[in-house]
Amino acid sequence: MKFTEHFSSAELACKCGCGMLPERDFMDKVERVRVRFGLPLPVTSCARCAAYNAKVSKTGEKGPHTTGRAVDFAVIGNRALDLVRIALEEGFTGIGVQQKGAGRFIHIDDLPAAEGQPRPWIWSY
Repeated sequence: MKFTEHFSSAELACKCGCGMLPERDFMDKVERVRVRFGLPLPVTSCARCAAYNAKVSKTGEKGPHTTGRAVDFAVIGNRALDLVRIALEEGFTGIGVQQKGAGRFIHIDDLPAAEGQPRPWIWSY
C-alpha cells in the first residue's frame, strides 16, 4: 500500500512488525526530496519502535527513528551529496553520513534542537 507517491507503507514501517509508521507530515517533506532528487531512494530504515531501535542502534530506546521523523536511504557518492544538498534545502535538520564499507547510507531527519540532540547537525557513522 502506498504511503506517499514514491514510498510504500511496507518499506517505511518498523521492521519488527509492530506496525509503527512515520509521521505523515514528515513523509510529505521526504516525498518533496524524492521528487527533486528524481531517482529512486531505497529506504534502509525509517520508523522504529523503542524496543526495535534498542536492538539495532546505539541510541537505545530514544533515537531519532523512534520519533517517526527520520529515514535512511541507500545512496552513495555524488548521489549522496545531491541528497544531502536537497535535504538541507527542504529544511531537514539532522544529516547522518555512512559512506565507507558495506551498507552505505544517508540519514535525514527534521527534529528540533533539544538536550542531547543539537540541530542543525551533521555526523558520520
